[in-house]
Amino acid sequence: MKLSRAWLSSLALLGLVASGAPAQAQHSRGGAPGDFDFYVLALSWSPGFCELEDGGRGRAREQCAPGANLGFVVHGLWPQNERGYPTDCGPSGRSPSRMAMSEAEGLFPSEGLARYQWRKHGTCTGSSPSDYFADVRRAREKIVIPPPLRDSGREQVWTPIDLERAFVAANPGLRTDMMSVACRRGVLQEVRICFTRDLRSFRTCQEVDRSGCRAPDFKVNASP
Repeated sequence: MKLSRAWLSSLALLGLVASGAPAQAQHSRGGAPGDFDFYVLALSWSPGFCELEDGGRGRAREQCAPGANLGFVVHGLWPQNERGYPTDCGPSGRSPSRMAMSEAEGLFPSEGLARYQWRKHGTCTGSSPSDYFADVRRAREKIVIPPPLRDSGREQVWTPIDLERAFVAANPGLRTDMMSVACRRGVLQEVRICFTRDLRSFRTCQEVDRSGCRAPDFKVNASP
């Protein structure tokens, strides 16, 4: 049976094309700061990032150095809409002060990533840099990492739903439709958890949930 182009496009949006890749949310560059529906806290699995993206060289040398032994680290706190998300909402020359950057200490694996997350996502929140980083800390402190995933020194194999259920068990109020797990090439990349705008509770997020890993299982690799 030959499918129409419009029908194929609909399948692609649902992530049902033959590649099996999840549909990607569309982002809009710019926009009115503060005009968004909820937050997504993205926690990157550092060993997976180092294997997939950097190999322990270049811009993440410190994060991926032998002996760093990092597990989950903050990738970012992202303003999100029910469909899509805004980016780069502030003046291009605006940069956080040293005082604001002190709020980010210990949250991100590098200062460079913290500054990048402010420019791309923080400028869309309507908050000052200091308040944005304080909100990142509030969100991160609300998340309990499941005990089996606190050890980055040994390789594990998980299914997406089992990893989500582990987070649900460790975090009262969280459900599997309030989060997603990202993977690539059979390796865990990160966990994305949805919060209300006031960061007081978790909330459902259909687009984020649908964008999760579709592999039957993946490797949660150990630190180098």
